[in-house]
Amino acid sequence: MADRTDACEGAVGVAIVAMRERHLGGVVDIEAVSNPRPWSHDLFASELKQVSSRCFVAVQPSNEVVGFACLMSTGFEAHITNIATLPRLRRSGIATALMLHVFREAIGWGLESITLEVRASNLAAQRLYERFGFVADGVRPKYYVESNEDAIIMWAHDISSAESQERLAGISAGMTRR
Repeated sequence: MADRTDACEGAVGVAIVAMRERHLGGVVDIEAVSNPRPWSHDLFASELKQVSSRCFVAVQPSNEVVGFACLMSTGFEAHITNIATLPRLRRSGIATALMLHVFREAIGWGLESITLEVRASNLAAQRLYERFGFVADGVRPKYYVESNEDAIIMWAHDISSAESQERLAGISAGMTRR
């Protein structure tokens, strides 16, 4: 599943593929401009070796990495550990394509739920996640130590349900009409 392109990815001009060592330069560059405490090259390289983790990149036809997402499975649930896109391409559908891919992967693994943390101030990301059925389910006070900002814990449950499948199909269809 990880090395295919579908219609919604094509609609935003990217392919979502499994992250490889060759992608890490672009990934680290995006991470550096996206997070005050960015993951290091070594941390991403370590993620690639973890049996319970999968990372994906959004690449343009020029092979430029323009976004990425990392997913870790724990029991019957998945945790999105990191997701970001190039700032100049935000709101272009790349994060949506990455999220669709992450959901499909998690469903393919037989997982039931997906969780993530998001900055309390990142309302745009929260809106994106809500489109995918995530709901706020708690707060991690002062989770982001560099700013003492709270993290909102969000969950999407029953990701294989008919309701979730319809939601994903609607998001995908909306992207192909772009």
